[in-house]
Amino acid sequence: MIGQDSRPYNPDGQFIAAQPGIREKSGDKLLGEKGQRSGADKNQIRPASKKNLFARVLAGIKGMAIVMIFFAVWEVLPRTGLVQAMFLPPATTVVRAWIDLLSSGELLKHIVISLQRVAAGFGLSLAIIIPLGCLIGWYRSFERFIDPLVQAFRQTSALALFPIFILFFGIGEFSKIGMVFWAAQWPILLGTISGIRNVDPLLVDVARTLGIKDLKLFIRIILPAAFPSIMTGIRLGAGASFLVLVAAEMIGAKSGLGFMIINAQYNFEIPQMYSAILTISLLGMAVNYLLVWIEKKAMAWKEEIVAA
Repeated sequence: MIGQDSRPYNPDGQFIAAQPGIREKSGDKLLGEKGQRSGADKNQIRPASKKNLFARVLAGIKGMAIVMIFFAVWEVLPRTGLVQAMFLPPATTVVRAWIDLLSSGELLKHIVISLQRVAAGFGLSLAIIIPLGCLIGWYRSFERFIDPLVQAFRQTSALALFPIFILFFGIGEFSKIGMVFWAAQWPILLGTISGIRNVDPLLVDVARTLGIKDLKLFIRIILPAAFPSIMTGIRLGAGASFLVLVAAEMIGAKSGLGFMIINAQYNFEIPQMYSAILTISLLGMAVNYLLVWIEKKAMAWKEEIVAA
């Protein structure tokens, strides 16, 4: 009936709201349930974090196990005569040679020289190619203009161009740095173009709707979204830098790890040759893990957003 009090009454005709204990009890009950849910959430989060930590430790143990198995097989094969020790010395012999070279300072000298060449060529490619990749990925007209030249040049091997680098720059440092730059630029360029091009258009449209200008849009939206793809190209470029540098040092150098390998081969110093090869592998692995760490630190904001 219109105008009739619609508030609830119990069967005895008493108004329920007049019983003050009901609202308080219900509130306490809700608070208790909320507290129980909060505690349950905490109990669920803690085992998950422990589980992730355990999984990481287990993965690390598995990784070390496979490395130990590799060195064990390397040690056993020449000692059992399955492989001639003249051509493949036992792993312990190579490690002893590596320690002797390191303690004498000879290995460290070649490492520093090779790293300087890699840093110069790779750093130059980062400074030039990342902005160029951003321009190609962002401006489609510029991409259509320059793409035929890019596709033609990126198919050319750096080793095939090494005689040309020697003709223009001589057998000094510039030819080796130029080769490193040439080899490293293509993975970086393609990774940058792919990252810029695959940014979600919805993010760009929303930013433009909010009135964000082009430069700020590029810095605040485009680059963070394209960063994982750019870092993938950088990691591939770093690997290519070491590969090309070693080949260049084998052909026209008097120092560096590549020279150390070819010189040990000519003098039949096989343990020293394997020591230099092992050093190159360790350096490449260290650089790769360093870049992965930088990527995780730079993208920490993304993990925080996902966790929230």
